[in-house]
Amino acid sequence: MSSEHLDTSLPLEYQSEQSRLNIFGFWIFLGAEIALFATLFATYFVLSGATAGGPDQLELFKIKDVMTETILLLVSSFTCGLAIFSMRNNNKKGLLLWFIVTLLLGAGFIYFELHEFIEYVHEGATLQTSGFLSGFFVLLGTHGLHVSMGILWGILLIYQLVKRGLTPVTSRKFFIISLYWHFLDVVWIFIFTFVYLGGLIK
Repeated sequence: MSSEHLDTSLPLEYQSEQSRLNIFGFWIFLGAEIALFATLFATYFVLSGATAGGPDQLELFKIKDVMTETILLLVSSFTCGLAIFSMRNNNKKGLLLWFIVTLLLGAGFIYFELHEFIEYVHEGATLQTSGFLSGFFVLLGTHGLHVSMGILWGILLIYQLVKRGLTPVTSRKFFIISLYWHFLDVVWIFIFTFVYLGGLIK
């Protein structure tokens, strides 16, 4: 069948027609994700001044803790790039190594974010406290949920890679998850810049 024909002049993940269609479809999915996060950002900014007598950004945000989360996620984007570089060089061990490092960094990000949320709750800042905190927790919680789902997805792909080896199908799946991971890193840059830094200098 034509969909099974491999064009070896292209990178491994693009060699079959089915892979090219799947990657194109994932770009469309990311467009929907952009719309989702744009809505959450807009909601947060509308509610950011509605503290209802509760703590505001200046009282809550600790830039040192947020920097730790940011460094972990940005480094994970770099290691994810190294994983795809290894994949394109047909280096299965390199792909596995750098992708496992990527997931561990992502798990570290989730750990510190949960620690941050627990601290806020202990200070009386919960989802129900104010409009600002509702918008904040929903925006960051949605992003954190996406990262958590990416980690679980990545674990499944590692299992497939170990079982099936580096093929056009497994390489396509790793390339798609790399797009997803880089997208989440970009979203975090916006969160760090406009939510955290913007809240501290308002």
